[in-house]
Amino acid sequence: MNKQQFKTEPWCPFCGQKVGKPSDAIERKMTEFKVGRCQCGAVYTSDPTGQNVGAAIVETLVFACDSNWDFAWDLLPEDDYLTGRVEDYDEQTHQVVETRNIDGRAVRGVLYFVRLHTEISDISKRVKEKQDVLAKNATTPVGDIPNIPEKPEPAPALDPKRKKVRVKKNMVTEARNNGDIDLLVSYCFDDKKTLRLMQRLLYDVDEGRRWETAWIIGKVCTRVSEKEPGQVSELVHRLFEACSDSAAAPWGMIETLGEILSGRPDIFGAFCRHLLNYMGDESTQVQVLWALSKLAGKRPDLIRDTPFLTLFHFLTHPKAEVRGLVAQLLGRIRANEATMQLMALSDDNEKLIIWNAGKAEEHTVSELVKEALTNISNGDK
Repeated sequence: MNKQQFKTEPWCPFCGQKVGKPSDAIERKMTEFKVGRCQCGAVYTSDPTGQNVGAAIVETLVFACDSNWDFAWDLLPEDDYLTGRVEDYDEQTHQVVETRNIDGRAVRGVLYFVRLHTEISDISKRVKEKQDVLAKNATTPVGDIPNIPEKPEPAPALDPKRKKVRVKKNMVTEARNNGDIDLLVSYCFDDKKTLRLMQRLLYDVDEGRRWETAWIIGKVCTRVSEKEPGQVSELVHRLFEACSDSAAAPWGMIETLGEILSGRPDIFGAFCRHLLNYMGDESTQVQVLWALSKLAGKRPDLIRDTPFLTLFHFLTHPKAEVRGLVAQLLGRIRANEATMQLMALSDDNEKLIIWNAGKAEEHTVSELVKEALTNISNGDK
């Protein structure tokens, strides 16, 4: 077999996205390793020899903390940050080489990853901002660090000495029917096939149950990703593959993606641009707009970074669900560019259903337009 077949581009172990080639840090003090950042917020360093584990991990953590050594030393693994690694990495070609050899040259490099938990990352950035202010004006007080975002609901504490459960389909089905999210989360930590079994439950002819299952999967993934974002990332990739399979109907897949991405936008939010690929299919337009709107409610900046202007013409779509969801989406990202188009729908009283936490809620297009215009107006103040 040709050796070229064993080469792949390196990926982030947290979100699964491909990462760029590491480069020299801007401030290179005692730095020995090249560094990089993933879109999900993780940072990484490259150890081309794979023999400097301790130094590389320390440098990665300090880099994640904006070069604040004192702050980095106070952090605890898992409680404050997660680590990961990609082995068999060749820094020269920026490839992972499974054969560990390129034309007689040994490949032993490692990419070390660190991802701070959301609130820790925010504190680190604010500390650096305060330090920058002090550097310019020594009389400026540091003060308290306000507005730390709420930490996602934690995963249940598990006894490390417990006997892991071998999860079966009927166990997952029963837990899903009971809405037992704690149990499903613990199943995920015990047996990595749990999320795959949950994905199969989306193939349900009952639309309401599909939406409810998508919501449950989203809640489970939000909590699992606190400690093991890798297995959630694998699910995200499987869902996108299922959506792209022309031979299969993507029942519940896009809805589930919307729940996962909005549940942890700090890790998976960058995937939202891929949802736009399914706007060309009428059978998935409503689900895509719902997913984008849900994410926009948490992180409007992520939607702003996509070509969202292509959605404007959907305000004249014949389906009320499409018009209403586009209006809601544009309002949540405060798209003042669409004010005139939205005002034209102020008297559109056609009804539509929007799913929230697995439950159907009835709205009118005009109601959503009014809400959107209010959001845009407040954003302009």
